[in-house]
Amino acid sequence: MDNSRESLMKKAFDAGKKMELEYGNCSQCAIEAVLQALEIENEDLFRASCGLSDGIGLTGNGQCGALSSGAMVLGYLYGRNKEDFPNPRKILRSCLLSKKLHDWFVEKYGSCRCADVQVKMVGRSFDMYDPAEYEEAQRIGFQGYTSDVVADVARKTVEIILDEREREAAKGKS
Repeated sequence: MDNSRESLMKKAFDAGKKMELEYGNCSQCAIEAVLQALEIENEDLFRASCGLSDGIGLTGNGQCGALSSGAMVLGYLYGRNKEDFPNPRKILRSCLLSKKLHDWFVEKYGSCRCADVQVKMVGRSFDMYDPAEYEEAQRIGFQGYTSDVVADVARKTVEIILDEREREAAKGKS
């Protein structure tokens, strides 16, 4: 199996796109795409991301669920553990990596707020609790748009992780 940098990033992109088109829930699809690409199993992380979908709880009013899930994976891999809880500086690595993902996302999509991203993609946002709006989202193929966001976030998250792994390896050699 090809585990090159480009191959892993492509694997995350393709898996994210496919899962979002098939199953929906941008947050779970993004997290699972990253985990699959990096061959990490974590049912708890996958489940915990469920309510982040569509700007938290399908509201569109919060941060993009895919972006939130990317930050969750970065926190899982590089975040402060309970042993280090008393040390506030231990959050910096995870926060810096999450900020890198956030800044990339905002540059690409103009905002991290789900409804704003929806407006940028299709000219409007949707209330997924309103049956008529949900049907309209289905009619226009809205998941085709969200699958691009999920795929992009999964790929970028893997890229950030691979960059960090390379930095760690180089640091270990010096």
